[in-house]
Order: sequence, then structure tokens, then C-alpha cells
Amino acid sequence: MDNLSKRQRSYNMSKIRSKNTLPEMKVRKKLFAAGLRYRTHTKGIPGKPDISIKKYKIIIDIKGCFWHRHPKCKYSSTPKSNTHYWIKKINNNVVRDKNIQKVQKSLGYKIFEIWECEINDKDKLYPILKKIFCYLNKNFNLNLY
Repeated sequence: MDNLSKRQRSYNMSKIRSKNTLPEMKVRKKLFAAGLRYRTHTKGIPGKPDISIKKYKIIIDIKGCFWHRHPKCKYSSTPKSNTHYWIKKINNNVVRDKNIQKVQKSLGYKIFEIWECEINDKDKLYPILKKIFCYLNKNFNLNLY
């Protein structure tokens, strides 16, 4: 059962952003500090990815565990109220993500996914960032960690 009124719940949901979220800003800050330059929410690329580098055909997608159904993640639970609505909504997000990734890959982009729960865990985030820099054949400044 929801403890909030419809008006309060609506207000809370309206404050959830799709761009420039805190997890996205944390990743962008680390990439920039490590010397990587990028574009955000590029309109010319299908799906307007969070971070992109057209020169190297790279996309870095920062995904919320709840909104994009991160497998085996404690933050990827289904709400107990209005369950039918939420299952349909989140499943639609997952299907849309897969379709957009197919198009992006068909255009030659390499896609790196970073999940919200991985951002504050150095042991999970560091290997992903290292893969990105290895793909670019660039040195990753280990001192930033």
C-alpha cells in the first residue's frame, strides 16, 4: 500500500530526471578528470545516449537499476502497489533499450553499460572504465582513483 497521496506521489515522480542524473554526473566527472572528452545526449545518435564519442563510435549508457531492470540487483525490485502498471512500464523500458542498442550497433557503435549500483563501488566501476580506455588505446590515470 502506498503511504503517499496521489498528489504527493505524482509530485515525487515528476522530480525524477532522465538527463543529468547524479549517477550520470559522477561517471562524467571521472571520465573528464581522466582526460576523456565526450558529448552528452547527442541528438544525432538514436536513443540520445548519456555519453557518446562519435570519433571513436563509443556510447556509454548509465542505467538506473530500477528503471531498466538490472538482473540480480537489490535495487531492481517491483513495487508492491500498482504492480501490473510497473511491470508493463519497466518491461517496455527493457524492450526499448534492446531495440535502440540494435540500431546503435548497426551504425557501428561500441556500447558500454554502467549500472547505477556499480558507480559507487570502485571494484565494479574501475574495470568498466579501464575497458573503455583500453578500447580507445588510451592510458587511464590510475591516480584518479
